[in-house]
Amino acid sequence: MQNDERLNRIEERIAWLERHVVAQDRAMLELSEENSRLKIELSSLRSRVSGGSLPGDAEAGPISEERPPHY
Repeated sequence: MQNDERLNRIEERIAWLERHVVAQDRAMLELSEENSRLKIELSSLRSRVSGGSLPGDAEAGPISEERPPHY
């Protein structure tokens, strides 16, 4: 009986580790997608700061021409 209990514990640990690996893979994929999205946003903001404007922002000029919110 002792070998059966030991085998059951090992199988439980393997199952837990497999679930853990799947959860980590999912988290890594989400982080990778968020990282890609943030790189695109950063690139867009850098171009806006350097004098360009964001796509779809036809009426807004460069940031230096915008009035601060307290005016």
